[in-house]
Amino acid sequence: MLVVIEGSSSLFVVGTAGHVDHGKSTLIHALTGIDPDRLREEKSRGMTIELGFAWLELPSGAEVSIVDVPGHERFIKNMLMGIGGVDVALLIVAADEGPMPQTREHVAILDLLGIEIGIVVMTKKDLVDQDWLDLVTLDVQELLVGTSLTDAEVIAVSAETGDGLGELRTALDKLIAELPAHESTGKPRLPVDRSFTITGFGAVITGTLTGGSLKIGQELEVLPSRLKARIRGLQVHEQSKDQVGPGTRLAVNLSGITHSEIQRGDLLTTADWLKPSTAFDATLRVILDAPRPVRHNHKVTLFVGTREVPATIRILEDDLILPGSTGLVQIRTKEKVPVVRGDFFVVRDTESTLGGGQVLAVNTPRRKRNNTDTISHLNTIASGSSEDVIFNALTSIEPASVSQLVVTTGTNSDEVEAAVTILETDGRIKRLGTDTRYFISNGGWNKLFESAVSTLSSFHAAYPLRLGMPLQDFRGQLKLKPAAFGAVLNSLISGEFVATNDAWVGIPAHIPSLSTRQEVEVSEYLKSISADRFSPSTEQTIDIEILQFLSERGDVVRISSDIVYPTEVYTEMKSKIIESGSDRNEITITGVREIFGTSRKYTLAILEHMDSQGLTRRTGDTRFVR
Repeated sequence: MLVVIEGSSSLFVVGTAGHVDHGKSTLIHALTGIDPDRLREEKSRGMTIELGFAWLELPSGAEVSIVDVPGHERFIKNMLMGIGGVDVALLIVAADEGPMPQTREHVAILDLLGIEIGIVVMTKKDLVDQDWLDLVTLDVQELLVGTSLTDAEVIAVSAETGDGLGELRTALDKLIAELPAHESTGKPRLPVDRSFTITGFGAVITGTLTGGSLKIGQELEVLPSRLKARIRGLQVHEQSKDQVGPGTRLAVNLSGITHSEIQRGDLLTTADWLKPSTAFDATLRVILDAPRPVRHNHKVTLFVGTREVPATIRILEDDLILPGSTGLVQIRTKEKVPVVRGDFFVVRDTESTLGGGQVLAVNTPRRKRNNTDTISHLNTIASGSSEDVIFNALTSIEPASVSQLVVTTGTNSDEVEAAVTILETDGRIKRLGTDTRYFISNGGWNKLFESAVSTLSSFHAAYPLRLGMPLQDFRGQLKLKPAAFGAVLNSLISGEFVATNDAWVGIPAHIPSLSTRQEVEVSEYLKSISADRFSPSTEQTIDIEILQFLSERGDVVRISSDIVYPTEVYTEMKSKIIESGSDRNEITITGVREIFGTSRKYTLAILEHMDSQGLTRRTGDTRFVR
């Protein structure tokens, strides 16, 4: 059996935060009986460097996972990686010291990550008297004012005597019971916080699952590398599982990949829905205690999920964001980052946390700064409903398919499907074609329709004798990819706005016709090529546009650059040639010449034309009917 103590959780995850040596690991050991300080260096130095994991059975019987994160300022990046999948925070403050610098930074990070449920645990209660404890409690409560943990309960405990531990378990049990179940979007995401190998089992990773379920045998994709792996085993709290749901802290045994090919910061998910990004739009809030404002093109370290990457912040309005303020930004990363809309992140420079925010849109083009449309668009996404988000994404890439909207918004197909259904019902968007999955906004359709009509009208004016514009040329003028063009064309046809065949498209009202002068010219030309039925004259030429008109009307067949037959003559010759090759008889140039009494020039031209039409096939100097 695969045994990995670090793989935890069932439905909810509790994370610790607080200053170094304030008793986080000691508290967890007292609560769970599990020592989260698993590394020898941590034992010798007396501090948590890596993420530590344990689990706790609450009075109700519910189990929760506990993630113990580092408190020392040098290891704060590990704290950031551990706290992202947390449902409930335990802010640890030593009663004998009170709030310290890392306490304040951890509170700011919890606030930036949107963690709103928590308990302040005053450790080392046995070292102080009640008056001092009351003063420290007031300091902590003042520190939390205006943050996501403003209303957090304060509980004093002693890990040494056990005083207050029962009260803490009860309070935690109550919070957990009130939490809503984790939402399943059908798109599981597992940020990797550890990767290692176990002899006989191979690659093992740990993390906290969000978004959907995982089951044994399921194929997953590692992002951003896009390597494939299959789930060999799942374990939660040292118990093997066939399937786990979102919110679970777990260990995953993988086949088809080595642990060296997957590392902390990678993301495991199902294939072909999440495209890693090197640029995403976001809101950014600079914390009040930030040592400096965030400036345009500020170089930072980005922490999102369990990934840490160098990044540049492009401020989209103004030139800086002051401490305590929020702005719209585009974050460009040096490495691909698998994020989706709604993900929280934190940014730091040198040794300081600057701020954090939430992803608005992923895989975005380079934004123009101080652009009114861009700012309005992003503000709508930031404050709007799911339908508003999808609608705004659609207007930037329309026409678009459901899968394209999933990638652009960083959401999932179910959310996009639901949104487009509402938008279509409300009359804000239009479904293109009859059996396609492409959509366009009403404004986008009006622009596209006007462009299509204008393009065809200009073509008909320039080439009045042609039935329509070549399809590929029309697609090029509309600047559409083949799949989207097919959907647009179907809508134009179904609305009877255009007429088409496999080669051209035109306005239905356009009917090519010859002028009186052209009619005279055509009459003379037809008389010329009909004088010698099987050897039409090539001396008299005619305008190429008129010739194409005659061909489309069915008057003539052009079999080479200079040889044109009246249609009835060509039809007769074709029939006799096919008849001569019946019963698998050979068709030769000499034989055809004898049938029609014409020259090699005409004979070869009509045979090559029939080859091109697939009527005959050539083998050496002879041909056969296909």
